[in-house]
Amino acid sequence: MSERLKQGEKTRRKTLGEEHVNRSRTAQTAFDAPFLDLITEAAWGHVWSRDTIPPRERSMLTLALLAGLGNWEEFELHLRATANTGATPEDIREVLLHVAIYAGVPRANHAFKLARKILAERGEHV
Repeated sequence: MSERLKQGEKTRRKTLGEEHVNRSRTAQTAFDAPFLDLITEAAWGHVWSRDTIPPRERSMLTLALLAGLGNWEEFELHLRATANTGATPEDIREVLLHVAIYAGVPRANHAFKLARKILAERGEHV
């Protein structure tokens, strides 16, 4: 295992949580294992492990991009991860207001719906 892959695994666990990563690793097969290693090394070992942008802000950027592109499964995953990154419900609201202006109201509308559901699941009052 490369050092970058080890760092990526550490960052991924810190950001997404042990439970999610363990579930993901358990579900992997020989077919998709190379893909999981690729994203762990590239996304988590390179981009998410950089210290230039703090995790809170990196999380907010990721949410904006995922919502703007309509990548809803990943948006929900990263929205749940805000419990670990420090992005607050107020931060999430500001991100989604930007999405409305720069990526479109329909995308932001759906993202708000998902955010309300997920934040309520974890006991956040929104």
